[in-house]
Amino acid sequence: MCSHRQPSLLDASCDNFVHDLAALSPTTATSLGIPGFDGELEDFSPEYHAAVADRTREMMADLDALDDCTDESDDDDDFDDVDYVTAAVLRDRLCLELDLHHNGEDLRELNNIASPVQTIRDTLVLMPHETAEQVDAIRSRMSKIPRALDGYKRSLLEAASHGAVAASRQINEVIGQCNALADGSLLEGLGVNPEAPEVEGAKRSFEEFSAWLSSELQPQAPAHDAVGRERYERFSKLFVGDAVDLDEAYEWGLDRVAEIGAEQEKIAHQLYGAECSPRTAMRKLNGEERYTLHGREELVAWMQATADRVIAELNGTEFDIPEQAQTIECLIDPAGTGGIFYTGPSEDFSRPGRMWWSVPAGQDTFHTWQELTTVHHEGVPGHHLQVSASLLQDDLNLWRRAACWNSGHGEGWALYAESLMAELGHMDDPGYRMGLLDAQKLRAARVVVDIGLHLGKQMPDGSGIWDKAHMKTYLREHTAMDDANLAFEVNRYLGWPGQAPSYALGERLWHQTRADALAQGMSPKEFHAQALALGSIPMSILRETILN
Repeated sequence: MCSHRQPSLLDASCDNFVHDLAALSPTTATSLGIPGFDGELEDFSPEYHAAVADRTREMMADLDALDDCTDESDDDDDFDDVDYVTAAVLRDRLCLELDLHHNGEDLRELNNIASPVQTIRDTLVLMPHETAEQVDAIRSRMSKIPRALDGYKRSLLEAASHGAVAASRQINEVIGQCNALADGSLLEGLGVNPEAPEVEGAKRSFEEFSAWLSSELQPQAPAHDAVGRERYERFSKLFVGDAVDLDEAYEWGLDRVAEIGAEQEKIAHQLYGAECSPRTAMRKLNGEERYTLHGREELVAWMQATADRVIAELNGTEFDIPEQAQTIECLIDPAGTGGIFYTGPSEDFSRPGRMWWSVPAGQDTFHTWQELTTVHHEGVPGHHLQVSASLLQDDLNLWRRAACWNSGHGEGWALYAESLMAELGHMDDPGYRMGLLDAQKLRAARVVVDIGLHLGKQMPDGSGIWDKAHMKTYLREHTAMDDANLAFEVNRYLGWPGQAPSYALGERLWHQTRADALAQGMSPKEFHAQALALGSIPMSILRETILN
């Protein structure tokens, strides 16, 4: 994936922007694999958020100045085709981020999956601890947790002074996560002596922060979970990467759930006879030993073998997978939250891309009929291929390659990758096909429950307004999730509005864009290669760039 394109002034400005953000936000540096900051930790204070916003405004000013110098001549300062896309992506993403800052969304951020407590926890898990130097970096970062939680507390207090407090349910979730960290099993397993003052100080800080949340913030928290249309539209544009007609998307989600349900009925009959329902078929599939894994070691071995096999089978046929991307590492996440996720490689691939399964306590049986499609989503042709392909684009600057992430593009691609594997014949087994449909139905159901709850819509049967109880009932009816994962997922939707629908809505945009590209004469392989080479950009800009 080499290129002869010389970096532009805009590229240099973007590279400087990423390195400045890495200094401001060391956890971002760790995530991106930028060295030199692993022993540091941002403090999540109002001053921190203001500094990030100031640097973002400076980047926008640089873009405006460089754009003003561009004309129709062939001067070196002029934008080329890559710069024009970069400029469009910058304006879209950075303006949205500044809008969120101006509305205080960064100060009030608190939920069960993507707020500072999880950032601190997850970056520690991501860090290696094989060498003395690596352990020292973890020790140093741990020593800064008290200051970080104090700064986070000040941000939450400032937001609360304006009446902006997370819902009570989300505070309860974070209290539980802080208590788990205070108990120490995770913090004591990162290579640092469990009796070291840094470990003890970090545990004590999480305990104190939990108590503060309970005694000081919780009494100010609203009981209702819905954020309302105005805030939801802001989040939706951020996550999907395109303007969404929310009312149309809600109706589409309902139709899609029904459509998938009809296909599941056919597979249930194929598997177990004409009287078998999809729910009964799923229970029967769980009872089949050929689809069953016992214990975490067997789960990890299966994940790894499956991911490796898919890479070997797709390379050179549907995709040309670079050598660096042919390695993926499958691991158990010690947090035990119930989520499954991917973390990208470092820029030089010295740290490989990783697929993590955060197995809840007590779960030791896993069903491959349900999870094969998850490996495709997180691995190849999903996130691992997508993120690796972007990192290896030499004609893109560091911000485009590594730092810019749009959920509708990224999660939409990973969900599209699941359906693509079915198109390519990898999901013909009816059990695995049922698992794929279950995953697709979950993502469509997310569109319904997320928009339905946060916009205060009526239930489809007219029985009342969407609330948490209705969400759980609807998801139980339409998915095969166990109760532990279901509880985590529902709280995630309540506390991270607009993110969950970006999967299905992003996939929808991927399918629409591919159909139009093929109609213009592109092959599927050409479309995939060209689209992934652009990095994770908003879907509206992807469409404008790919299509004639």
